[in-house]
Amino acid sequence: MIDIGANLTHDSFDRDREQVLARARAAGVSRMIVTGASREHSPKALALARAHPGVLYATAGVHPHHAVEYTAECDAQMRALHAHPEVVAVGECGLDYFRDFSPRPAQRRAFEMQLEIAADTGKPLFLHQRDAHDDFLAIMKHVEGRIGPAVVHCFTGERRELFDCLDRDWHIGITGWLCDERRGAHLRELVKNIPADRLMIETDAPYLLPRTLKPMPRDRRNEPCFLPHIAEELARDRGEAPEQVIASTTATAQAFFRLPAAP
Repeated sequence: MIDIGANLTHDSFDRDREQVLARARAAGVSRMIVTGASREHSPKALALARAHPGVLYATAGVHPHHAVEYTAECDAQMRALHAHPEVVAVGECGLDYFRDFSPRPAQRRAFEMQLEIAADTGKPLFLHQRDAHDDFLAIMKHVEGRIGPAVVHCFTGERRELFDCLDRDWHIGITGWLCDERRGAHLRELVKNIPADRLMIETDAPYLLPRTLKPMPRDRRNEPCFLPHIAEELARDRGEAPEQVIASTTATAQAFFRLPAAP
C-alpha cells in the first residue's frame, strides 16, 4: 500500500518516528508520501524522504492556513525544493474558507503562485479544499491545460463537488473521514462513484484517526499503519474485496506520483 498523505514531520512523531515507520511496513504500507505544508515543514519532509530512499517521498508547498507566509522569498524556497527528485508533488496547497486562518486574498494568491510552480515543473498537484469549492474551481481553471495530474487530498465534500472534480479528471484521496459517522457518513455512498484509476487512500496522520478503529490507540494519534483499516472500510462501501482496493489504489498512486516500482 501507498499512504499518499502522512504528516510525518509533525512533532508528535519526534519521539518514535522510526517505530512508526516500522509499524507501517509491518502493516503492508511499503511507501508513504510525506506532506510538506509550510515553509518550516516542507524542507523537513524532503530531509525525511532523503533519509529513507525508496520508502518515503515528499511534497513541498504551503497550506492555505499558512498562506500569509507565501512571499517571493518563500516561492523561491519552494522552487528550490522542487529541484530535488524526492519531492514528487506540489502542495499541500489550495483554499480553506472553513478555518480562515489566513485572509482569503492571501490564500488565493499563495494558491495561484504554487499552481505556477506545478505548471513550470510538470509535477502533480496535492490539493486542499474546504468550504471554498467555487473559488477553487475558478482558480484551477486559470491553469487548465498547463498542469499535470491533480489529487484533491482528504476529500470531504458533497456529490456536486465530487463530480466537478471527476469531470476535470482529478484524482480523489480518501482518508479516515470516511469512518466518521458524524461528518463522513455521506462519503459511504459517494465513494462508489470514483473510478478505480482516480482513487487513492491516505491517513493524513497524525490527524483523522478512523473512529471505527478497534482498539483505539491511547494517545488518539493516527499512523500510516492504520491505512489497511481505511482500505477495508472503503472496500466494503464500494462492494469490492479489500485486496482489489489495495491493488488498484497502489497502482494509481504509483502512476500518479511517478514512483519507481516497489522493491
